[in-house]
Amino acid sequence: MTLNRRDFVATVGLSLVGSATARAAAANAPVAAPAVGAGSDWAAVKAQFDQLSPDWKHFSQFFIVSHPKPVRDAIERHRRELDANPFMTVEHGMGFAPGDATENILPVRVQRAAAHYLGSRLEEVALTDSTTQGLALVYHGLTLKPGDEILCTTHDHFVHHESIRLACQKSGATSRRVTLYDDPARTPAEEMVARLKKGIGPNTRVIGITWVHSSTGVKIPVRALADAVAQVNAGRGKNEQILVVLDAVHGFGNQEAQVAHLGVDFAAAGTHKWIFAPRGTGVIWVPEKNWGLIRPTIPTFYEFEPFGAWEDERPPNAPKSIAWVSPGGFKAFEHQWAMAEAFQFHESIGRQRIADRIAALNTQCKDGLAKIPKVKVLTPMDPALSAGLVAFEVEGQSAEETAHKLHERKVVASTSPYKISKARLAPSLVNDEREVEAAVAAVRAIA
Repeated sequence: MTLNRRDFVATVGLSLVGSATARAAAANAPVAAPAVGAGSDWAAVKAQFDQLSPDWKHFSQFFIVSHPKPVRDAIERHRRELDANPFMTVEHGMGFAPGDATENILPVRVQRAAAHYLGSRLEEVALTDSTTQGLALVYHGLTLKPGDEILCTTHDHFVHHESIRLACQKSGATSRRVTLYDDPARTPAEEMVARLKKGIGPNTRVIGITWVHSSTGVKIPVRALADAVAQVNAGRGKNEQILVVLDAVHGFGNQEAQVAHLGVDFAAAGTHKWIFAPRGTGVIWVPEKNWGLIRPTIPTFYEFEPFGAWEDERPPNAPKSIAWVSPGGFKAFEHQWAMAEAFQFHESIGRQRIADRIAALNTQCKDGLAKIPKVKVLTPMDPALSAGLVAFEVEGQSAEETAHKLHERKVVASTSPYKISKARLAPSLVNDEREVEAAVAAVRAIA
């Protein structure tokens, strides 16, 4: 395939997506209005997830999503276009053909929708397949050397710790972990900040944190932690500055705060959880000041410069967007392109309304569980320190036993994937007050 990308870059500057005619229509036409909006009641929102089995009460949507109707419709529309004319759909949709205009490029449309939700610019958004991939791309993209240290916490997920371990193995850097709390239900934000700050050493160059801990449901005070790191940086030289990497996944989609305003340097999140985007999608957010600090790991199809440098047999120039970190290669484009509808689904309802709704359902769940003898709620009762996950334990039962007993009662609970596992319920937009009460009643019955 011969492509005149030199002509393309003169008019575009980014690259990616759809079928000549169908692609332009999909990119330029407004997204089909979801059947919900700022004035919709929660029953109308819940009805968008009509593919969920009505025989079960679903409290694990944070694990992997069932798509709401607007997202399903977008996936199907792109799938039909790809099946009808795969070459033309990808050639023009991805911006590979000469003269394709930026506004017709479907990944740019996705970046724009994601950026609006993140509170950033589209040039600060890279597209990925998952939180796992995003964290790996960030840590392996940083320029680390022997003597440098990555500080993280004991509460982070396996994929966060493993991304750090593999990056250190490659670079010769070292890593260390600090515990932010001993009792998740009762540790104040100030103590978490103090513990992290105390853990910073002279060689610490990167700090990895997780917005919401999937092990306990604790939502850490990200902004306060980032401000504490900034205070440390104020007393350090240019080459000793500390960068903060955020695993944002379990706060991304259920909190009002925008990622770009949290004070971190890099953030990665899958979007097939609380955002309700298609399965196998995610984002990395990197502000412009940090573009030069992260090197691509996988060849990209999303920015022209690396390809132009390859053609000219020269090193690439400085990036004009963080899109060059986006992994290239052919993929399930119908899923990636339908990410925009997921962000717009959220925006149509209102991020503050969503955050308040999820906080209310989770408060109801925690209050109900706390009243049951032999049940201990591990997640803070304070909504300021919790999000969409409620971790708990039933006296005399393992987490797996508790989840199994709830499954027998058609309640989809989960267990946390850690050495010391806990049972979890996660009320979300697919639930209502009656279902939360039914889940609490099921726990009461098995306890």
